[in-house]
Amino acid sequence: MPNPPPHPPPPQKRLQPLSQTPPLPPPADRDDDGDGDDLPLTPPAAQAGDEVTFVVSADAVGERLDVFLTKAFPDRSRSFLARAIDRGAVRVDGLAARSSLKLRAGNQVRFTVPQPPRDGPAAEEIPLDFIHLDAWMAVVDKPAGMVVHPAKGNWKGTLAGALKWHLERAGEAGGLSIAGGPTRPGIVHRLDRDTSGVILVARTDEAHHALAKQFEQRTTEKTYLAITQTAPQFDRDEINLPIGIHPYQREKMAVRRDHATSREAVTRYEVLERFRGAALIRVTPKTGRTHQIRVHLAAIGCPVLCDGLYSGRTVIEPVFLRLPAGPPLLQRQALHAASITIDHPVSRERLTFSAPLPADIERMLATLRSVGS
Repeated sequence: MPNPPPHPPPPQKRLQPLSQTPPLPPPADRDDDGDGDDLPLTPPAAQAGDEVTFVVSADAVGERLDVFLTKAFPDRSRSFLARAIDRGAVRVDGLAARSSLKLRAGNQVRFTVPQPPRDGPAAEEIPLDFIHLDAWMAVVDKPAGMVVHPAKGNWKGTLAGALKWHLERAGEAGGLSIAGGPTRPGIVHRLDRDTSGVILVARTDEAHHALAKQFEQRTTEKTYLAITQTAPQFDRDEINLPIGIHPYQREKMAVRRDHATSREAVTRYEVLERFRGAALIRVTPKTGRTHQIRVHLAAIGCPVLCDGLYSGRTVIEPVFLRLPAGPPLLQRQALHAASITIDHPVSRERLTFSAPLPADIERMLATLRSVGS
């Protein structure tokens, strides 16, 4: 029997961002590495020395001031921000405040943005698979388990540190853009720590701005491959659901309507193969929200396989497929950035870069095929 046609998405209400002066950088990811499946990094609007104003929303009521600021600036430690508060760099409703102050809805938090705690990541000898490298940009096949740039709790083992080592070894020291900030050299967009695949890197500030503009204007084309836990009802469909910060677990995102953090989010998918209790799908995000693919697939009852944050499973054991006991079949989310299409930042040539499925996902697919549908 043929599949029914895709159901139409519900009408969405476009929400305005929180009041803020000047505009803030994109919301930080709630994962350890501070990035999302597909969250572009534009050059930061709030530079060190700028005055920034936050309006406290209802979901932050009762938070300590230092905790609130740590979430707003994840690349600064809580102790670093606490010292800034003690020095009088922070005002709440125009008055000096202590780190322990409990915030109320509508409070205006104004402070001078502090300098980052370090100049940039240290060069680290970590193997990298370069898909493309020229004087203006690089394209890397990022392995799962690697954070993109240094952030609290993840100062080592980063893509940024590995890039620095490889370029210095090739005699190209300093060959990364710093338009995104000193702790994020070259980083134009991001992938979650446990998402593998294609990621772009800018080598000059000119290239960074040109690439970032393409993400902002949504002229890039990105495809992901994912294995879902349970198969979608439709062979292809569009998910049009707004995404905001989870109401109770701030490390997560969630489908949320009519909330200050809600943002329009659109994801298209196509089922490539169906298995027993799973499916291989091609995903095309049309917007770039934190954890967008993971949140949207979970929202339709088909979370990414082995996504501990949204499926509840951090390991896929053989028993999951009714197989005899043995080594784990998968130990990270089955999500891979398969390709990206952009205009070259200098030549403007339209280019597509691809990365093959990594071995762990290929093995998982082979096992799923062996047990049938």
